[in-house]
Amino acid sequence: VQLQASGGGLVQAGGSLRLSCAASGRTFSGYAVGWFRQAPGKEREFVSAISGGDGSTYYADSVKGRFTISRDNALNTVYLQMNSLKPEDTAVYYCAARASNWYGLRPAEYHYWGQGTLVTVSS
Repeated sequence: VQLQASGGGLVQAGGSLRLSCAASGRTFSGYAVGWFRQAPGKEREFVSAISGGDGSTYYADSVKGRFTISRDNALNTVYLQMNSLKPEDTAVYYCAARASNWYGLRPAEYHYWGQGTLVTVSS
């Protein structure tokens, strides 16, 4: 599975962005997908994930109520809608896929990674 993340950019605090993670190479529907982010000088951290089966979702407390993850299996794409962005959301965002219906919360649980897309939120 090859993943391509896109949609990052520069936005003012309070604004919105939608990230996309497009998969190719294999049917995507049975894979759980997660979004992680990494700010300069910090470890990669979990943001959100969606299961490959029933589409269950999970969010880090820091983004709950502001971010929404969804998937379109027909398009082999997972989205991360980010609203009410804050400067502390600034990071490179990565999507990752796991060869399982069930999502994980740790980077080591994912088998495939996209290249990352930079999100910068100005104050």
